[in-house]
Amino acid sequence: MSTYQVGYFIGSLSSTSINRVLSKALIRLAPDDLEFTEIPIGDLPLYSPDFDSAYPPEARALKEAISGSDAVMFVTPEYNRSIPGALKNAIDWASRPWGENSFDHIPAAVVGASVGQIGTAVAQQSLRGVLSYCNARQMTAPEAYIQFSEEVFGPDGEIHAEDTEAFLRDFMSEFRDHVERVLTVLPR
Repeated sequence: MSTYQVGYFIGSLSSTSINRVLSKALIRLAPDDLEFTEIPIGDLPLYSPDFDSAYPPEARALKEAISGSDAVMFVTPEYNRSIPGALKNAIDWASRPWGENSFDHIPAAVVGASVGQIGTAVAQQSLRGVLSYCNARQMTAPEAYIQFSEEVFGPDGEIHAEDTEAFLRDFMSEFRDHVERVLTVLPR
């Protein structure tokens, strides 16, 4: 059995991010052949094409982390009905310079949590549009719009609701299968 390296992005820079808690839950529930490494985005300067000929160290590290991953997972909140600026900035860095798009053909999953009932649905649709342009191979189902509450999620990613745990376990199992299918056709 192969082990797949999954780089994951937390869309929020907040030290109290509920999406970081969600990422811990997802990692706990993932199949054993998925190994996870967070790809940090908080230290990236704002992207400008002026840097395309000489990427700063933070941006080179970002591209190297994606290159070392078999797949990526985005765990993101919704800011103003879209994706957080820090996450979009990271995607801009990773997809440039022209012809060196780090997301080309990479298997990808999108998930997010909010305290509201739509659970990041609009942000995820926005992110999916950006990832489509970047030619990432997205898992389209199941979609996972998670309404977060402290009654359901513990601070270390433990889940206190069987239905939520079962749903997220299935999501991660589907992601694992998606990664295998994509990499079978488009090896990295």
